[in-house]
Amino acid sequence: MPGLAPALYGDLFDRMRAGFTLEDGAGQRAVDQQLHWYANNPEYLQRAFGRAELYLYQIVTELERRGMPRELALLPVVESAFEPYAYSRARASGLWQFVPGTASRFGLKQDWWYDGRRDIVESTRAALDYLQSLHDRFNGDWLLAIAAYNCGEALIDRAVAMNRATGHPVDFWNVWLPGETRAYVPKLLAMKRLVMDPAAFGLEFSPIPNQPYFARVGTISQVNLKLAAEIAGITPEELYELNPAFHRWATDPGGPHYLLMPIDAADVFTENIEQLSADQRLGVSHYTVRRGDSLASLARKFHTTVNVIRELNDMPSGALTVGNDLRVPSAVTELPEKVMLAAARVDGHGRSARRPHVQIVRRGDSLWTIARHNGMNVNTLARLNGMHPDDALRAGQRIKLTAASGGSGRSASRRRLYYTVREGDTVSQIARLFQCSVPQIMAWNGLSSHSGLHAGQKLRIHLHSHHKS
Repeated sequence: MPGLAPALYGDLFDRMRAGFTLEDGAGQRAVDQQLHWYANNPEYLQRAFGRAELYLYQIVTELERRGMPRELALLPVVESAFEPYAYSRARASGLWQFVPGTASRFGLKQDWWYDGRRDIVESTRAALDYLQSLHDRFNGDWLLAIAAYNCGEALIDRAVAMNRATGHPVDFWNVWLPGETRAYVPKLLAMKRLVMDPAAFGLEFSPIPNQPYFARVGTISQVNLKLAAEIAGITPEELYELNPAFHRWATDPGGPHYLLMPIDAADVFTENIEQLSADQRLGVSHYTVRRGDSLASLARKFHTTVNVIRELNDMPSGALTVGNDLRVPSAVTELPEKVMLAAARVDGHGRSARRPHVQIVRRGDSLWTIARHNGMNVNTLARLNGMHPDDALRAGQRIKLTAASGGSGRSASRRRLYYTVREGDTVSQIARLFQCSVPQIMAWNGLSSHSGLHAGQKLRIHLHSHHKS
């Protein structure tokens, strides 16, 4: 159906196909190898495109607006399987797998409240800005641009210069590249061929409606995300799926002051949010500081953390003044598991300049009491120590209260958490979520190849985080 206006396609896949322009060139064999893997793992594609249904319309629309190849809409399949909480050992995050430095280069804000690498709209804008700049840098060669997106433009610069100096062709198929990048571009081209004609490979893709799934709506100011979900008539999990950049209980006080909402919930949310005061939107109450109060004691009193009280009141220091009015949370919000994991990563990387603070366990202590005493989230404390919140402690044991940092070279940390299995989950899906292997999950949990998963089952996960200091 080439030639139709974008709005006339019923299936978003058809609209994408009409804009495919990339050619395999000399890479037929390399593409065939990747194609074989995809065609033999239909469950991977099913899950990836199941998640993509939320985000793909916006990505395709933006590619059309810029006149870029529609195959680039499939790049998140290769990068993250369209999992916005995907996180790599190199600390790449989001659908488009930005590392912190490149994200900053392309204007993605990252702070305690918010990580623009997971913002669906903003990360797409940044990824396409980056890809376009690479396309221009490499004289209009999209395959070299895509390769550079994977391994960095400096390496491609060197490879092109080397071939040019020796009189060899300077296209993707002829320059020297690392193995990962050598496979990366064929993965995208293989995905393009599958989407172009799934029936030829014995596959069938469920149509994706050619209409927006979400709308961007203003929040006026900072808003409690559980409250936002309630007044929109959706679940907190649905809200975080569309707004994974916010990894706390509220949006960032410094903005952005908008949320993505399902189309049918957007008007209801806008109507309701306008009726609320700033404090009602945030779900806070007020407290007058009394003699003997401290941030830690107030955090315990209001079932929150010292950090939250500081952020709510713009307090860089911990000093309190008797009689001052403080904003404190009026309700405790339990975050979805993926969101808690994203927040813990920020907490773990945010103190690299400090020495770890340690508390010696006394008789009767538990992780819960230590967390309350220090104004911490018990899940964060447990992860810092490679433990589960309910693990027993022994007198004399040393418990870290902050993340340790490495001095130079490579540093590594190992953390343990428990993942609650949901209906339809598979071991391979969970392995991809936590960037580990299926055999590791099976070994950690004593599973065999015949073991089935059931909803509610808790799986032990060990997180290994490696980064250059």
